[in-house]
Amino acid sequence: MKISKILFYTFICLLACSSCKFQRIRKGDAKEKYDGAIRYYDKHDYYRAGLLFEEVLPLIRGTKEYEIASFYYAYCHFHQNQLSLAASYFQKFYENFRASKYAEEARYMHVKALYKDAAPSNLDQTNTIDAINATQSYLNAYANSTYMEECSKILQQLRATLEKKGYENARLYYKIGYFQAAVVAFANFRREFPDSQYAEDALYLSIESQYKFAKQSIEKKQPERYKTLVKIGEDFNDRYPESKYKRTIKNYIDRSNNALTTPNKLNATAGK
Repeated sequence: MKISKILFYTFICLLACSSCKFQRIRKGDAKEKYDGAIRYYDKHDYYRAGLLFEEVLPLIRGTKEYEIASFYYAYCHFHQNQLSLAASYFQKFYENFRASKYAEEARYMHVKALYKDAAPSNLDQTNTIDAINATQSYLNAYANSTYMEECSKILQQLRATLEKKGYENARLYYKIGYFQAAVVAFANFRREFPDSQYAEDALYLSIESQYKFAKQSIEKKQPERYKTLVKIGEDFNDRYPESKYKRTIKNYIDRSNNALTTPNKLNATAGK
């Protein structure tokens, strides 16, 4: 018990001394603040390092230390998971120090911060789009970069997130019964992601949405909409001849053709 108390009080004393030392550095001149920030950074104390860099940067603008301080300041935010700020500061560093030996790394870290800050597919994808644009821009600028493979993987993952979001959005319209909107959304999805892993399901759901949309339409608009379904259904059969949806698609096509030849029959037998 006594040993535990001694260790506890020793820790408190060390903490107090450390805090006093940090406050003394903050009251010092630019050199003391810069040197202190570097020491804290090397010890992975990114919070204190960041505070000191923030205070010293305006004081050393135009000096050779300004470059490294700006670079480390961006990293302080990144290591504290302040990703939006980190991305901004890395981008700012690159714009201010394009000839720096750290320029490429800063641009890569800009990409990485945006990537880590990107939202999952069920949320707004503005950050994901920004990250995709930044990653593509980086790959275009540094075709032989040591970070090329990692950035290529990042780009694939970001596009997969955007792809899933597009599919989920279209599927949501279908689930809540907005079939016309679902038809448009699935068409846009297929156009934007022609090789998607969801392509077959998306085309099937667009057919089902088109059928329900046609069925709910006023009589004079039904023929055109059933014809569209037949066309999409035939396209589905050409693309996926062994699909698990094959029988259901045939049923939709048969019903649509039947409705085109006897317009009132389908509505009279709805649900059968």
